[in-house]
Amino acid sequence: MTARNQLDGITLASREARPPTTAPVLLEGRALACQRGERMLFRGLDLTVHAGELVQIHGPNGSGKTTLLRILCGLTRPTEGEVRWVAEEPDAAGLEADVHYVGHLAGVKLELSPLENLAFVARLRGGRAGASPRDALARLGLAAFEDEPLRTLSAGQRRRTALARLLTRVARLWILDEPFTSLDVEGTATLVELMDEHVARGGAVILTSHQPVRLGDRGPRMIELGR
Repeated sequence: MTARNQLDGITLASREARPPTTAPVLLEGRALACQRGERMLFRGLDLTVHAGELVQIHGPNGSGKTTLLRILCGLTRPTEGEVRWVAEEPDAAGLEADVHYVGHLAGVKLELSPLENLAFVARLRGGRAGASPRDALARLGLAAFEDEPLRTLSAGQRRRTALARLLTRVARLWILDEPFTSLDVEGTATLVELMDEHVARGGAVILTSHQPVRLGDRGPRMIELGR
């Protein structure tokens, strides 16, 4: 029997046996709807995300892309429907430890350095440790700026700091809202490389982006909103 409990409208489920030829399901959304004021952004949305998948949410401005991502990671409740997270441990800690969310805003503290930002987040979050803050910042090209106050750095460097959090804690699902914002060509290439490595290890990525995204010779599975 599948064990379940409730956390902010998300149903958590323990991992169940699946055929060896089928990638495990990490996340399911069933009959999802979101209403903003008098306007229904979307309704009857079904989606399933498997390990090793890249999923891109696409649609015009105002179609509910950011809201959908927030619903999928438990920050916003859907107007209708249910999200099932297939967790290794059927409790709140399993969900908290297994999802990385990076929003459209960088979500960093400008009075702190990149290194201090990552150390601060590491103290707040649980889960399995990944790369050290220094190694994560070096991978994102910030080794020479790790001790500089973020208020003195560019928007692209602030975005890289936010993305470095993906490496400091192991999580199977990355949910990224416009992650390429403010990144230059080098930063974009680094992020694509990180996503490629993540899905190759059996993780999954759900993202929004106004630009085409490809991992090697593979494009994402597209979910269209507002059509």
